[in-house]
Amino acid sequence: MIQVLVAGFRGAMGQKTVKMVQSHQGFALSAVFDPKITDLNPKSYNLPTNVQVLNTYDQLHAHVADVWVDFTNPSAVAANIEAAINAGIHPIVGTSGMDPANQERLIKLANAKHLGGLIAPNFGLSAVLLMKFAQAAAAYFPDAEIIEMHHQDKADAPSGTAIATAHKIAAGRTQKPLPTIDNDARGQRVDDVPIHAVRLPGYIAHEQVLFGGPGEALTIRQDSFDRQSFMQGVAVAISKVQDADRLFVGLENFL
Repeated sequence: MIQVLVAGFRGAMGQKTVKMVQSHQGFALSAVFDPKITDLNPKSYNLPTNVQVLNTYDQLHAHVADVWVDFTNPSAVAANIEAAINAGIHPIVGTSGMDPANQERLIKLANAKHLGGLIAPNFGLSAVLLMKFAQAAAAYFPDAEIIEMHHQDKADAPSGTAIATAHKIAAGRTQKPLPTIDNDARGQRVDDVPIHAVRLPGYIAHEQVLFGGPGEALTIRQDSFDRQSFMQGVAVAISKVQDADRLFVGLENFL
């Protein structure tokens, strides 16, 4: 039985993760974490009495949980994961927008401790496949742009998935893209790929990659209509993360 701690358990993704862990035969919810709460009674959050409610890093140790699943926010996630790694807990990060310098630092810390973990820009299998297909297409279509669309409360823009997609496109290119006009309306450029971010009510998580070539175009699109779609990927990560000996970036490494 894999003991799981969920950080950010009161948020939309955190709540979905808590329910998934509780319903999974191979997982047990051992703890939840939120530094903003003072009430440590699990009944206050409709949780079983055997679930530990934590609000400080000092409460962490290897017996609290095997796996730390983090759905907090970009400003908190780096410190959270550092604390988890130092406590010997395998981290699974579902928060996009992590600073690249922090990401590299955490990778080195986990690798030095031979502790497996995962930073996933997206847990949706359709999003993972979109990035894979985009990298393959970039070998033939170096000119590409990304449009990512999310709910109005998403804290970061562009999304971590869009940034990861841009990196994949750059890695797949065999020639440089054509020069184009560059101003604010062209979006933020990542690896010479313009990314346009949309934040509107009614959306969950959507991304399309547009490729253009002489006389033809290619569009790859994925849509997540419900946050439940991410739970299959989260479950895969929880099941496999303890077998890893370093911190990976991308769910595709566990598929």
